[in-house]
Amino acid sequence: MKSLPKNLDPDLLVGFGKSDDAGVYRLNDEMAIVTTADFITPPVNDPYIFGQIAAANAISDVYAMGGKPITCLNLVAFPSKKLAPEVLHEIIAGAMSKITESGAVLAGGHSIEDTEPKFGLSVNGIVHPQKIWTNAGARAGDVLILTKPLGSGVLFNANIKNYVSKTAMDECTSCLTTLNRKAAEIMAAFDVHAATDVTGFALAGHCYEMARASEKKLVINLSTLPIMREAVEMYKKGVTTGVNMHNRKMVEPHTRFETILPSWETEIVFDPQTNGGLLSAVPAEQGASLVEKLHDAGIENAAIIGCVEEVENDVNLVFRK
Repeated sequence: MKSLPKNLDPDLLVGFGKSDDAGVYRLNDEMAIVTTADFITPPVNDPYIFGQIAAANAISDVYAMGGKPITCLNLVAFPSKKLAPEVLHEIIAGAMSKITESGAVLAGGHSIEDTEPKFGLSVNGIVHPQKIWTNAGARAGDVLILTKPLGSGVLFNANIKNYVSKTAMDECTSCLTTLNRKAAEIMAAFDVHAATDVTGFALAGHCYEMARASEKKLVINLSTLPIMREAVEMYKKGVTTGVNMHNRKMVEPHTRFETILPSWETEIVFDPQTNGGLLSAVPAEQGASLVEKLHDAGIENAAIIGCVEEVENDVNLVFRK
């Protein structure tokens, strides 16, 4: 992307320059449009739940920018010669349940023939031009708050081997089908300096993007991370994902672990998430109050996971035990 010409339109308030979750274009002094797209392959066999997860995952990008979703378009790749049309119907029905819950509407979409089902959404939202959240505003002294637990990537892979209990998988699926709407609405009452959602680049990748965009260092306390039931146990068994290694390599040159730990204990920060939680940087004096409000609203895994410091020696990300 660095080789592409820069867009000089002054109304493009957020583009692709700092790896934000969505683009933002100013329509007037009171309103800007948030625009994003995301689609995934099925992490579960149930087509309805697949549609829910894919839709919640795509809509989350609007919440991560401080916006309100308004319209959605289906993005569909479907093997119509292998799967019955009822399967596609269930996928879209699942998606519509989450679109409706978000307050947005489904306006149409586009489909192609493919060998494997893929589904997601193009989403438009709205936000006030002066109230946009980006990943570039974290300040030294801020605390970092994460609203959902980590570990869905390894749990889905381990479930294929029948390693994961039904309780753990049910909790994981419930987490992935939960919109980030409530968390975003609560966060809006606080001074959010920077925000993003944790998805495919894992906690480490998205923290690194925030640190780099903010020209700061993020310090993460491993002992305070909310983690899904049985996720670390699966890494200890030797299960991983095809993305963990890529995520580790992406941040490694600018990351330091202060304590030497076994790999199974650190892999959780490289675990790719789908519809993961919101990660926000807020003033230290507001952190405990924000977590309390999130807990009161039923977002029970929300936690302060670290802080923001001045960058040093080209290190943007530090993990402490």
